[in-house]
Amino acid sequence: MTTAAESATSLVQSVDWLAIAPPLTAAAVALVVLVADLFVTEARKPLLGYGAVAGLVAALALIVPLHAGDRSTFCLTTGSRACSYTADHFTLVIQALVLGGALLTALLSIGDTRKLPAGEFWFLLLSSAAGAALLPASRDLATLVVALEVASLPAFALVGIKRGDRRSSEAALKFFLSSVVATAVMLLGVSFVYAATGTLHLTDLAGRLGHVDPALSTLAGAGVALTLVGFAFKTAAAPFHFWVPDTYVGAPLPIAAYLSVVGKAVGFSGLILVTVVAFPAYAEVWGPALAVLAALTMTVGNVAALRQSASRARSAVRLLAWSSVAQAGYLLVPVAAAAYAGERRIGSTVAYALMYAVVNLGAFAVAALVARTRPGNRLDDYRGLYATRPLAALALAFFLLCLAGLPPGIIGLFAKVTVFSAAVDAGLGWLAVVMAVNVVVALYYYLQWTAALFRGPSEEEAEPAVRHRTPAPLTAAIVLTAVAGIVLSGAPQTVLRFAAVNLF
Repeated sequence: MTTAAESATSLVQSVDWLAIAPPLTAAAVALVVLVADLFVTEARKPLLGYGAVAGLVAALALIVPLHAGDRSTFCLTTGSRACSYTADHFTLVIQALVLGGALLTALLSIGDTRKLPAGEFWFLLLSSAAGAALLPASRDLATLVVALEVASLPAFALVGIKRGDRRSSEAALKFFLSSVVATAVMLLGVSFVYAATGTLHLTDLAGRLGHVDPALSTLAGAGVALTLVGFAFKTAAAPFHFWVPDTYVGAPLPIAAYLSVVGKAVGFSGLILVTVVAFPAYAEVWGPALAVLAALTMTVGNVAALRQSASRARSAVRLLAWSSVAQAGYLLVPVAAAAYAGERRIGSTVAYALMYAVVNLGAFAVAALVARTRPGNRLDDYRGLYATRPLAALALAFFLLCLAGLPPGIIGLFAKVTVFSAAVDAGLGWLAVVMAVNVVVALYYYLQWTAALFRGPSEEEAEPAVRHRTPAPLTAAIVLTAVAGIVLSGAPQTVLRFAAVNLF
């Protein structure tokens, strides 16, 4: 017979500090930066930005020792031995994506935070990155929701951090209200699932949801549906996308870039975990629902992008916002396909997300460069960009062609092929047709913007804009994304191989 002391000892867990090192490092550096801000003079505030960059580089480097993808911690010591934190291949790839996206956002932000409270800005960015890195490793619903909110709450403040800016405050309010509603709906769904199954661990849920007491089956089904609706808000899937354009336009440009990539990665990684890992027993429910959402999202995003006026203030950012909604539709396709063809299809979503992250951050980096001389950031402001900034124009043209899936952006084409193949292999022929039509529609606004880069300036803009010295970190961000896109386009078969890998 075991004694009370032995029973207590069996509940004590050892912590795998290396497994949790990437998000823990980002969180620790966030605290260091916040405290350092109290003692750093105004002239030395830029050092905080470089400290944040160093912290994100360190967090990325700590992913390398975990490459085997077989570490777990915070595990139950009795029963199923389910774990709350798992550093598998899916976790490591998404952590590399979100921390890399945060790093590029930091590079875009250095030099553009002069009018912002530097300490608070870097603390909030690093805190959000820590939550984003924690989420893909979460393997119970409680940790998942906490990680999601740690990633989201600092983002509200970052969107509205421009003090005295009405547009920024309005954007933060819309973002906050929509996210709060999503969280409330999600928590209600999680509570229903817990009431029906008695567990929060994803692997245990997968088994128990298939054998729920008939008296609780309606409660379990409602919980699954509400949880998925909450994540639909987080992924900006239509019709839950209404907050995206105004939030992107009102936020500082680097934060808009952050939300378009890291925010989207957070939402999709959470959606993948709850559908593929926790709720496979309800695949016949969430599979068709996500397929319909994918078709609706890509169509709404592309149609709205087509309607953007080139002369409207901030139309370039607004077009990128609607483009990100359309891209969310493409990202949903393999998740829906996983309900019919198994979790192996998830590799297509992750491969597409990696391509999208690189080129979309590159496009925002060039937009940040143009905004330094033309704060209106209209699409018309990019007309004739090749004549004044040829390298920036070529880089933006390459990023737009990658998003469109046209040469020389071969990586964009191959990424779309993997998503298209996932739909066809899963028997979703109608969704593949909708996607093909949307890809053709998107060609119009991507090519229109690309062509404008090489046209002569209009008569009203014949006077050249005043040139300013480009900050080295901003140049580095453009160069890094361009080089990554070119390397990937030089070996496009990599994305096909990656899409076929089982990440779980």
